[in-house]
Amino acid sequence: MASRKQTVGGWTAFAAVLMIFGGAMTLLEGISAIAKDNVFVTTQNYVFSFNLTGWGWIHLILGIVILLAGIALLSSGATWARVIGVILAGLSALANFLWIPHYPFWAIVVLAIDIFIIWALCAGDHRHAVAV
Repeated sequence: MASRKQTVGGWTAFAAVLMIFGGAMTLLEGISAIAKDNVFVTTQNYVFSFNLTGWGWIHLILGIVILLAGIALLSSGATWARVIGVILAGLSALANFLWIPHYPFWAIVVLAIDIFIIWALCAGDHRHAVAV
């Protein structure tokens, strides 16, 4: 029995490319936070007051996992990869929402990318079979 390779189409490919891009952006966000660049705003009395290095490690690990999941989704298009993609994009959206006080523009851009990823993965590639 020959194995059939599943092709990735439309919204799944769009979501996978966005996951790769969003994962790379989150990875860079984490690296710059760990390096303690001067681009970040320090806020006083913020409820979720991790230090910048702690946030950097969270974003670095999340970015690597999202990047790898995006590559897996683009290559396979399997249902498990779509589910993992939705979960990871949700975690990234939450992390970037909490990151807004440190770097508002970057966090909002990545948050928007995460929302598009969730939407594209949930919209799916519907192929309607015609019954004869």
